[in-house]
Amino acid sequence: MQMETFQYDNKIVKYFIYATIFWGVTAFTLGLTVATMLFYPQLPEFLFGTDDGSVGSIGGSIQGLINSQGAMGFGRLRMLHTSAAVFAFVGNGIFAGSYYSLQRLLKTRMGSDILSWINFWGWQLMLVLTVITFFLGFNTSKEYAEHEWPIDIVIAVVWIVYGVNMFITIKKRRVRHLYVAIWFYIATWIGITMLHVFNNLELPVTYDVFNPKSYSLYAGVQDALVQWWYGHNAVAFFLTTPVLGLMYYFLPKAANRPVFSYKLSIIHFWSLIFVYIWAGPHHLIYTSLPGWAQAVGTGFSIMLIAPSWGGMLNGLLTLRGAWDKVREDPILKFYVVAVTCYGMATFEGPMLATKTLNKIGHFTDWIVAHVHVGALGWNGFMIFGMVYWLLPRLFNTKLYSKSMANAHFWLGTLGIIFWTIPMYMAGWTQGLMWKQFNPSGTLVYANFLQTVTEIFPYYVMRAIGGAFYLTGGVLWVINIWKTSRTGKFIANEEVQAPALPVKQSSREKGEDLHPWIERSPVILTVLSFITLAIGGLVEIVPTLVVKSNVPTIASVQPYTPLEMEGRDLYIREGCNSCHSQMIRPFRDEVKRYGEYSKPGEFVYDHPFLWGSKRTGPDLHREGGKRTDSWHYKHMWNPRQTSEGSIMPRYPWLITNTMSRDLTIDKLKALTALGVPYTDEELTQEAVFAHMDEQALNIEKAIFDEAPDLKELYEKEKAEKGESFVALRDREITALIAYLQRLGTDISKEKTETASN
Repeated sequence: MQMETFQYDNKIVKYFIYATIFWGVTAFTLGLTVATMLFYPQLPEFLFGTDDGSVGSIGGSIQGLINSQGAMGFGRLRMLHTSAAVFAFVGNGIFAGSYYSLQRLLKTRMGSDILSWINFWGWQLMLVLTVITFFLGFNTSKEYAEHEWPIDIVIAVVWIVYGVNMFITIKKRRVRHLYVAIWFYIATWIGITMLHVFNNLELPVTYDVFNPKSYSLYAGVQDALVQWWYGHNAVAFFLTTPVLGLMYYFLPKAANRPVFSYKLSIIHFWSLIFVYIWAGPHHLIYTSLPGWAQAVGTGFSIMLIAPSWGGMLNGLLTLRGAWDKVREDPILKFYVVAVTCYGMATFEGPMLATKTLNKIGHFTDWIVAHVHVGALGWNGFMIFGMVYWLLPRLFNTKLYSKSMANAHFWLGTLGIIFWTIPMYMAGWTQGLMWKQFNPSGTLVYANFLQTVTEIFPYYVMRAIGGAFYLTGGVLWVINIWKTSRTGKFIANEEVQAPALPVKQSSREKGEDLHPWIERSPVILTVLSFITLAIGGLVEIVPTLVVKSNVPTIASVQPYTPLEMEGRDLYIREGCNSCHSQMIRPFRDEVKRYGEYSKPGEFVYDHPFLWGSKRTGPDLHREGGKRTDSWHYKHMWNPRQTSEGSIMPRYPWLITNTMSRDLTIDKLKALTALGVPYTDEELTQEAVFAHMDEQALNIEKAIFDEAPDLKELYEKEKAEKGESFVALRDREITALIAYLQRLGTDISKEKTETASN
């Protein structure tokens, strides 16, 4: 048998591992920061400056906070944290593990060194641009897909490069059959390509990459369905299927045992990628999404238990006969907890998709706890274990310190426990408190802040858990650095393997179906695409094309230019991270907020802003509930209007002059998407005249309601002279216009509930 000599490329793996470690610690730090802000919202004031004598500061006066322009705003930091965790930490970990395992499983070097490095540097460029743009407030508000259009293009190009490199490598292989890990890599690439493209179809307002702004191609109910088809399956096909591929390769390697069941692997793979793609609507139960779509999402979510637990059991049972090693080997400890957390999360997810539990859990910290069981346990621990196993082999040495790795394991485990258990308790407390009624029929906790202050201690405990997890991450960094210092890196690992004999691609007589598919990458890829595409087509296409799914309401009108600008400010600051705009048809929600939300109310919302968490109250019926001056003072300092509020301050909105540079272009883009602005309404004269009139009315109302503010502005005008900017021309006025519009298009005279 002819042997061929070739080299594995370890350098690309090393670089991706280092990137994984760097971005991992960054994600953990950002997570601890936003967790701290939920019980200490004055953190930005402490860092940048304040005028509040009750809060200490190292930043000086309030002007320091104003100059920060919201860079440390909770909404922006939360987006940064999720992107750093998902795309940076897990993303780089996936690339590191797949580049290492693909070469070994296929007995060949990666298809192209050039494509490998384009993949690496392109992905890091995307991450750096994400940090910059999110800090500056450029985002689309769509959860896990907040990137503006230039970054969406970078992600697509780099992801395609990764796929091309993978398929070239498969073509060059010296192994006939593709191992199960590679099936998951292929499905991941197909799924993410499909999800990313369709969810991020958007119309740029301007093609200036230094001032990016776009609007989603979809609106309201349709946008919500497409986003959560993406959002749920970003979890499925970025945080689950590729990590399962890593599990199928690295766990057997670490345990020195074969995978428990080949047949179970087949069932696990095909059932998982078929069922998972249907489950997105379970994020929208009891919302304005059509009932049939909610029911489909619930049904497939419950079915998802079977394939998910099939994969979990296949992983845990691979350790049969090796459990004695688990006591001593920290790598196996990480894997056992990771796979267990995967099983816990994939049991809990389908349960939360039932209407019985969803009406309690949705919009609460229960969902946050559920997500972090998967993120901290499944994703984090799988990557920790993978890196601990990989690096000594790349440097031809032993792990520097097993005891340090064991300490990391226990700190990480304690971190997960202290993080998730308090959040489960907080979520149950929130959900049940919101629904409590007195015998007289009034809400027991009518003031939303009562439910916020009640869970305060749980938020402190969560931050302690985050600190444990971060400390473990620091030990991880030290251990990996010390390990690399004790060995010598093998950049190009020389190996030998026999050449792959030529064989016909058609199925041979007597050959089983699946072994034939495994040696036919084209057929495997096509079948995976069909399996993945079915669910999306069945759920999304009818919602987009059948008008009865989104009945219109005659009284619902497009936003005025000033309201539209205010809505964009709301998006810029990430307000939808804490506030929902979706009143579900429950007695308590109708009593607390007003009439439940109708699908026809959102037909001009590009993008939708339904939210996924109520750290603050729902705002869909906010219009007219409070005075303009209340909103002004609330944005200046929430604790002046709402004692005990954990909302951060937004003083820059009050000092910033509102830009009108893109207003006309924004209105034209929305018109192109179907919002019925007329040609007369789109002229500069008409737009600016309408904005001036509405802004002047808001200014007048504020001064009438709050003489102290009128006096303040008169004093500022006298001091600044020609450089003075009137209140009507500031960003706060546009934001107030938007908030006062919310929910006012339909009659308030009659409220109904569809459910008790």
